[in-house]
Amino acid sequence: NDSIHWVRPQVIVPFTYDNTLVGYTCRMLDGRTPKYIQDIPHGYVFGTELQHDDWQYVIVVEGIFDALSIAGLAVMHNTVSDQQARLIRNLGREIIVVPDQDKAGLELIDRAVELGWSVSIPNWPEGVKDVNDAVVKFGKVATLLTIMQARETSKIKIELRKKNLAKKIKT
Repeated sequence: NDSIHWVRPQVIVPFTYDNTLVGYTCRMLDGRTPKYIQDIPHGYVFGTELQHDDWQYVIVVEGIFDALSIAGLAVMHNTVSDQQARLIRNLGREIIVVPDQDKAGLELIDRAVELGWSVSIPNWPEGVKDVNDAVVKFGKVATLLTIMQARETSKIKIELRKKNLAKKIKT
């Protein structure tokens, strides 16, 4: 019975497309499981309504709160489906993927390389594992600057940064 979960402290984020509600995610705030209750349409990309037509870049992250903190897109997984990739490409901008700095993020890097997208792995300090953590610690503008400075388009350089991230994660 899901009704018991609705009395727990939570944040509900609606998913919209063309000004129509198409799903939601509910993030529980009490530390118990389940952490999320959600209804996500197949192939959905969160944050398309946050984008502006005159922007040159689109930043793709894993989580919704990461996307909200920088007006980016969230794929809500550690990979990108073909349907999501088409939707993101259709925005007509340079795509920069910023993976979480954990084991799951390593898989997102591989998919970004496969898709021919740029990847940014900023050298954030211990305790900063994703974009939202960075925004909380440094602010939005400083976080965006670190993302842009760490942006790589070369497959070889991305692989080197991935190896360094993998070492950092294991320590």
